[in-house]
Amino acid sequence: MSRICIPDYEYKERVKRCAELVAKKGYDIFLVNSNEADYANVRYFSNFWPLFERAGVAITPDGKAALLVGPESTIFSADRSKIENIYTMLAYRESADPSYPELSPVEYDEVFRDMGVTGKHIKIAIGSFLDTSCEMMRHLKAAYPEAEIIEDKEIMVSLRQIKSENELACIREGFRIVDLATQEVIKNLRPGVTELAMVGIAQRVIYENGAEYEGLPMYVFSEASTRHAISRPSYRTLGKGDIIQLNLSAKIDGYSPSIGLPVCLGKLTDEKRRYVEFCLQAHNWTVDQIKAGVLASDIAKGFYKLYCDNGYKDAYVYGPCHGTGMIEVEAPWMETTSDYVLQPNMTFQVDTFISGPTFGLRWEKGIVVTENGCESTGGNIGKIYELDF
Repeated sequence: MSRICIPDYEYKERVKRCAELVAKKGYDIFLVNSNEADYANVRYFSNFWPLFERAGVAITPDGKAALLVGPESTIFSADRSKIENIYTMLAYRESADPSYPELSPVEYDEVFRDMGVTGKHIKIAIGSFLDTSCEMMRHLKAAYPEAEIIEDKEIMVSLRQIKSENELACIREGFRIVDLATQEVIKNLRPGVTELAMVGIAQRVIYENGAEYEGLPMYVFSEASTRHAISRPSYRTLGKGDIIQLNLSAKIDGYSPSIGLPVCLGKLTDEKRRYVEFCLQAHNWTVDQIKAGVLASDIAKGFYKLYCDNGYKDAYVYGPCHGTGMIEVEAPWMETTSDYVLQPNMTFQVDTFISGPTFGLRWEKGIVVTENGCESTGGNIGKIYELDF
């Protein structure tokens, strides 16, 4: 059985589509940078996922591409990259800040000249300012003191927000595996076990079933820590009556879908039940609004109004959906200020979070936008789990 992954030709198509946008905007070169935690932009073009060090991809208007890596990743990247031209640069070294005195690294101007970009007064567009370190910028400005450096968020969003059939296949496979892990963790939840022990069960299942890695740090939170919109599991021991938040994920060729749901170790109290049922209501409401042609902000405004009208304004944290793909949370978000229209094959996590006074919870699954609604790409959620002990 062949492995579900992005084929080589699709990486070449991505570079070509990017180059066309770079040419249209009049840039001399386009640069994206990534790190181990958020590898998506570099991996999108190259399939390379850096470890310890950083990495970058440069693309010219005529379709030339280069992978930029740190001193210890030269051989590693050559074994994994779909981009043949690889340059070793000190600007992409690891945070321990070694000097590598015997190394002869190249600088940005040498790379760009090799790619056919000449002159000093050039336009350099950067597609990932948040992932571009001060050190990268220092080297770039030293090489091109007279260049115009431009932040361009639009190119990567426009390339990544509409998924191909191969991308959807990776996402669906990730959801298949996450569902297996979710059900196995629920089988093993009981008073006396730790949050981290349950994470270990989830990790075992995703690797046994073909995942390359966790799609996000596995969420197994209990009681007070369920109020955290972002958190990490701990050594806390689960107790009877606790509400447990699961958010498990599996990475397939870089794609990282997640399933989230609450579980109670025993019967829900009346207060907890109200929160669980309202949050599920808001989740299902969101799914019902999604279809091609809808303005994203209209959904977000209606979602916020739903919280306010039902007395949960103070428990509201963020909007109803976020994009998903190579990173479990990626652009675009769906917020009250979002001025884009939903299009077929956009993928989102319907991520419905609520934070109460002493606990919180989240219902989350993945969808792909269709002409007439949306298709669940995985995460058959909706059952309220009250485990009996």
